[in-house]
Amino acid sequence: MTSLLGHDAQTRMLLTAARSGRMHHGWILAGPHGIGKASFARAMALRLLAEAAGPALSGEGLDVPQDHPIRRLFEADAHPDYAELYCLEKESGTARNITVDQIRGLQRLIQSAPSMSTRRVVVIDSADDLERGAANALLKNLEEPPADMLFLLVSHAPGRLLPTIRSRCRTLRFDRLDDNAMRMILRAQDESLSDQELTALIHAGEGSPGKSLRYAGLGIADMERSLGAIAADGDPGNRQRLILAKSLASKAARPRYEAFLERVPAFIADAARKRHGADLGKALDHWEAARQLAGGAIILSLEPGAVVFELAGHVAALAR
Repeated sequence: MTSLLGHDAQTRMLLTAARSGRMHHGWILAGPHGIGKASFARAMALRLLAEAAGPALSGEGLDVPQDHPIRRLFEADAHPDYAELYCLEKESGTARNITVDQIRGLQRLIQSAPSMSTRRVVVIDSADDLERGAANALLKNLEEPPADMLFLLVSHAPGRLLPTIRSRCRTLRFDRLDDNAMRMILRAQDESLSDQELTALIHAGEGSPGKSLRYAGLGIADMERSLGAIAADGDPGNRQRLILAKSLASKAARPRYEAFLERVPAFIADAARKRHGADLGKALDHWEAARQLAGGAIILSLEPGAVVFELAGHVAALAR
């Protein structure tokens, strides 16, 4: 579970609302992917269920003692007043959507009285993945919510949700984390990271620990250093470009290749932010070309070595 560092204001807001006795029944937890919204939703659900059932908890955060009976039930997926919906695993991989049958499966929880306290909680991770029928079925529950029922809807793109769902929920916004919080989270996940790799992961993650962790172990620091060298002198003779293309062209290098496809447009965009006038326009042209190429490389099954060489060429064009 991703650390909840950096979400103190959101924690205080929901706990205060819950303790006031006037908690709204539906909340959209909105913000960039990978910053801990789903972890926050689960931790908040556990804290509220534990507070409602007792014994009493100390502190103002979301921590619940390991030996608390509600925590034991929750972590065993056995709490009768809690449900979590997400895209299910299938033989062919993870399903693309949360189905209408999954929403209908909530009826047992919704129609029965709470078992452990006066509170019930549903977490949907993410509401963006609801298929159309599932979204309409959820809407009916949001229109006529049972007493003491709380819906926490994780959303990376709330603008894509049905307007009627948005209108029946309050939105709690989550921001990208600062570098200090990112450093603490990444260090907690992997104490063996070198300072150089840690710095590169923080930069590549852009405030999202989840994004940084996807890059862990892929040599992001070396990749960023190569891109920086190419951008600095334009790579006369194509030496650096050829080295990159060769190192990322094999099947074994596929994870690093996919990371490279994500990082190059971001690298060019970062460089463009420091430019002005015609220099900015030139950088933006290369950013758009790199974005288009990287976005279609996997879908169109383009040859990796050629793609890497061409993307590195757009980076080389940044040289002054």
